[in-house]
Amino acid sequence: MIDRATVWTPRVTVASILECEGRFLLVEESIGGRLVLNQPAGHLEDGEGLLAAVVRETREETAWAFIPEALVGVYRWRTRDKTFLRFVFCGRTDGHDPHQLLDPEINRALWLSWEELRTGHYAMRSPLVLRCLQDYRDGRRFPLEIVQDVSD
Repeated sequence: MIDRATVWTPRVTVASILECEGRFLLVEESIGGRLVLNQPAGHLEDGEGLLAAVVRETREETAWAFIPEALVGVYRWRTRDKTFLRFVFCGRTDGHDPHQLLDPEINRALWLSWEELRTGHYAMRSPLVLRCLQDYRDGRRFPLEIVQDVSD
């Protein structure tokens, strides 16, 4: 019999990168009593595809529609006791709903330039935030066809 306490399970997350006129869409959230920035991101839900998840999370956290165009990368991040596997997509938007309520843990959505992000005035939720944006700025793009949902 398998002891569930010893089974290692990485947490699968998705994140979006949206750039408009040199600014990136980010969310400000409160984690452990401090305000931090993150890409619109969240956990993959049971039965959900990666592309559907990133569209949903972006809408829930920012009220912006997200249309994925490419995979920027897949990142593994290990904290003291958790491992995250993050799929980051870049794309475009075709609209914003200013009346939509954001997820409760989100303070606000905001657009910031790369220069504003690099000043150090903002705390990042994880080292993945700037790393993913740097990879995007460096031109890393993989076709969406690389992401496949296979079911029985």
